[in-house]
Amino acid sequence: MADQTESSIVINASPDQVMAVIADLPSYPEWSDGITSVIVLAVYEDDNLPADARFELNSGAIKDTYELEYDWNGDVSVTWTLTKGDMLTAMDGEYRLTDNGNGTTSVNYRLSVDVKIPMIGMIKRKAEKVIVDTALKGLKKRVESVAGTS
Repeated sequence: MADQTESSIVINASPDQVMAVIADLPSYPEWSDGITSVIVLAVYEDDNLPADARFELNSGAIKDTYELEYDWNGDVSVTWTLTKGDMLTAMDGEYRLTDNGNGTTSVNYRLSVDVKIPMIGMIKRKAEKVIVDTALKGLKKRVESVAGTS
């Protein structure tokens, strides 16, 4: 990933509990601001994890339907890349999980987004930061409510 935004958060749950929420793409509209719909288009045969998914985004000025391709690495990480988009021209990201050994998991989120409309790099990074921070807070709240640790 070229220019990117990165942040992290500690979640009161195990890596497998965190990854289970991340892998449940159709539930994203319930906890991820701006995502209004997710349809899993294909799954990997060996573990039934999403391989490709279509998202509908309605976040302020950005409205888009886009598709992502996923690459899963157990309970350690997941990466994705944009394969189709109307307004988005790139969306590469990664969740990397670290077991803290005390019942908590550190989640590091990296994201790089590009859009068709010209945008100053500083403004784009600020938008990415809002997306990353909002996603991490939503993920923490969702995982901890599902895991019963909030």
